[in-house]
Amino acid sequence: MGEWERLRERCLACRDCALCEARHNVVFGVGSTQAEVLFVGEGPGENEDLQGEPFVGRAGKFLDDMLAMIDLDRSRVYIANIVKCRPPQNRDPLNTEQEACLPWLREQIRLLQPKIVVCLGRISAMVFIRPDFKISREHGQFVTKDGVDYMALYHPAALLRDPRRRPETFEDLKALQRRIRERCTHTY
Repeated sequence: MGEWERLRERCLACRDCALCEARHNVVFGVGSTQAEVLFVGEGPGENEDLQGEPFVGRAGKFLDDMLAMIDLDRSRVYIANIVKCRPPQNRDPLNTEQEACLPWLREQIRLLQPKIVVCLGRISAMVFIRPDFKISREHGQFVTKDGVDYMALYHPAALLRDPRRRPETFEDLKALQRRIRERCTHTY
């Protein structure tokens, strides 16, 4: 059994916070374990909890469309969340829940060694880019830390609720595509 499989098995058995009490499935992540680009959301929703895979509901289908706009699909990136179990009523994950779950994501990042991390929504951006990150002002901007480029996009669910933000998100996606072409050797 390889490192990814061992990590997955340990994560699936996690009981480090109260979110484990109501979960149907731990939503570990999906995609290529060789990916150079990692997409990180905040946490699974109802469909994700039921299916055990991130971004499979309406927002997931929209994320797939976003990836397709820049000639990507799930087989060439990795998609994960900050918390691996669904928060009740899809609320934002509490700080204690994030702290309990972040070691799993950090280990995924260590194994993956992505060149680019795309934060899907403000919660993810606040964890990876800066605690006072303002998505409405800073989406689409790159920040480099320890050789990794980070950028935030509006969460696909937010884009479904507010389609007026889609044109600027399309521009952000094109900037992401350019950065991937500059930095990544086997994504395209």
